[in-house]
Amino acid sequence: MAKKQFKAESKRLLDLLVNSVYTQREIFLRELISNASDAIDKMYYKALTDESLSFDKGNFFIKVTIDKANRILTVSDTGIGMTREELDDNLGIIAKSGSMLFKNENELKDGHEIIGQFGVGFYSAFMVADTVTVISKAFGSDEAFMWESKGVDGYTIKPSAKDSFGTDVIIKLKESTEDENFDEYLEQYRIRSIIKKYSDFISYPIKMDITESRLKEGSEKDYEEHTEEQIVNSMVPIWRRNKNELKQEDYENFYAEKHYGFDKPLRHIHISVEGAVSYNAILFIPENIPFDFYTKEYEKGLELYSSGVMIMNKCAELLPDYFSFVKGMVDSEDLSLNISREMLQHDRQLNLIAKNIKTKIKNELDTLLKNEREKYEGFYKSFGRQLKYGLYGEYGRNKEDLQDLLLFYSSTEKKMVTFAEYVSRMPEEQKYIYYATGESNERIEKLPQTELVADKGYEILYFTDDVDEFVIKMLHTYKEKEFKSVAGGDLGIETEEKESSDADDEKQKALFTKMKDFLTGKVSDVRASKRLKKHPVCLSSEGELSIEMEKILKTLPTNQDVKANKVLEINTNHEVFSSLKEAAENDPEKLKLYTDLLYNQALLIEGLPVNDPVDFTNNICKIMK
Repeated sequence: MAKKQFKAESKRLLDLLVNSVYTQREIFLRELISNASDAIDKMYYKALTDESLSFDKGNFFIKVTIDKANRILTVSDTGIGMTREELDDNLGIIAKSGSMLFKNENELKDGHEIIGQFGVGFYSAFMVADTVTVISKAFGSDEAFMWESKGVDGYTIKPSAKDSFGTDVIIKLKESTEDENFDEYLEQYRIRSIIKKYSDFISYPIKMDITESRLKEGSEKDYEEHTEEQIVNSMVPIWRRNKNELKQEDYENFYAEKHYGFDKPLRHIHISVEGAVSYNAILFIPENIPFDFYTKEYEKGLELYSSGVMIMNKCAELLPDYFSFVKGMVDSEDLSLNISREMLQHDRQLNLIAKNIKTKIKNELDTLLKNEREKYEGFYKSFGRQLKYGLYGEYGRNKEDLQDLLLFYSSTEKKMVTFAEYVSRMPEEQKYIYYATGESNERIEKLPQTELVADKGYEILYFTDDVDEFVIKMLHTYKEKEFKSVAGGDLGIETEEKESSDADDEKQKALFTKMKDFLTGKVSDVRASKRLKKHPVCLSSEGELSIEMEKILKTLPTNQDVKANKVLEINTNHEVFSSLKEAAENDPEKLKLYTDLLYNQALLIEGLPVNDPVDFTNNICKIMK
């Protein structure tokens, strides 16, 4: 039979799997057992939706068989099986859900990282196998088929024989070398320990033929070997066990076994509730952000069970969007097995569970923030943006849940701080919570608009995410303190500079009017600055739309060329202002030249594009002459 080839990108990844060095090759068995469990789950789901089928859980199991003489390890299941087409589709294309994104192959040193990133659990078998053979018979079919591959060279599919539906994955193990011991996967104790480590909570029996030495009947010295089939795993779901019986390692193994992530969870929440609605749940806050988290492909939700039976793999209704990074499962006896997704949205019990889960997650994050600040900041670096989207996305409706979880860099503390920490340090005379926006902390640090607020000794929060300022517009206030941008029209600081600038505005009204005329359509006003100390010029804004918001909105596909109401502010105490006054009195052309230069300088400070770069450079040359 003609050999089929893997797709090019699949071949590339398979080659990496086969030939690279991994720290935990043993995970191949966990992956195969998880796949076997999924296959039995599918049979169970089928029985739930097809009244002609019955599902006796006692007839369904996974079996691991060791053939030491022939170096063969077999993982068999009594699951739904696969047709010829499904074998070709499921096993012929690695990571078929998306293209390979090899950023740096040299960085992919661990099997966890590769398998986690590309979803190739079955192919981990090639880390230990010379040949992988899959014999499968689909439920309801009279035909069985064999899929076989030695790795990157491709695979074949041909008819085969199998007594009952299900799948056998047959691994011909590699020969051991000086550096690699593959013989260990032929030892009963080793296979048993791997199953206990990774798959102890699989809800179906995992059987093995276990050989033990026993005293011969009637003898006190002579032993004989006795082999019997034993169930290796406990099959007691972790969520039904007493918390006091469980260790952190148990939760981490469950996290890995369920493919919630290939990092270690930062936190777990084990919930057992009895009352108006009874349920058990185990929730995990991941340590690292999933590679697809901010893509359309990412699907939020918790696994939903009814009395230990999975209803759906991703129940989105159990999590608010802003906590979509949370992984885990919920099991409730109060939910119907045949509940549909449409019914879920109106299910009272489910809504009660979701409300409680939201509170539990919020409390856990509060505790992490208060007691383990460094870990919380690591979490926030990964998922803080999602919390902000949650606050902005529902028009501030989630303010009470999220505002105290937000962190922003502080100009005075030189670290990330909460709103509560900021307010606790505010001087009595300070009326507002001040913030500045920009691409980075370093860039904000140099903004001219920060000068007056910083000179007063007031703390400034740095907003560097594109969503930050939109979030603040939804919050409006925190503990009755209004948020105010350092680039806003009125800073609310009564100073001598304010009084003198008002006088300057009146005194230099004619000059500023001429400059405004030169900049018609570009700025709404030109005035003496109340905020500048050392810099000659800056842009400020008036109204709800800030300059930073304008920049963000212009990048959107729906951009309608919205513009902030910009004001050009001139530092009347800067030596440049003397040149402006002199030009206004003696040389109108030079005043226009100076005005254009100052306006473009202000644009560059704000990170905005200069309208006509050629004209700008020509004007610089005129000044140099």
